[in-house]
Amino acid sequence: MLEYTGIRVRDLDRSRRFYTEGLGLAAGRTGRMAAGGVWLELTDPATHAMLELNFYPDAPPYREGDELDHLGFRVEGLDATVARLIGLGARVRIPAFREADTRLAFLSDPDGIWIEVYERVGSDEPPTSQAVD
Repeated sequence: MLEYTGIRVRDLDRSRRFYTEGLGLAAGRTGRMAAGGVWLELTDPATHAMLELNFYPDAPPYREGDELDHLGFRVEGLDATVARLIGLGARVRIPAFREADTRLAFLSDPDGIWIEVYERVGSDEPPTSQAVD
């Protein structure tokens, strides 16, 4: 069973603000790793899905999001969410478009990790589960 997604970030405070203020996640427990890093749990209040931010202050640089495809967030008010995330350091990678009963856009967070934000305009089925003819 998948319990959480952990991502490596370059600036823990910036990433915390991005995911809490931008996407509504709630900051939770935090701690230090034996390897010297710091972790912070963020939880979605509605779904209880958890995102763990991992910060390694003395680690060598890493490639910009190559190992992670994307994180998906269901939002209300796609355009306002995209604008808010841009204000918090996001870059639009694929502008908003409609696919079946969903409007979605792809952005990258301040560390280059791709994020899909989508709003339903019809069906309750996630866009990746919808049949394609």
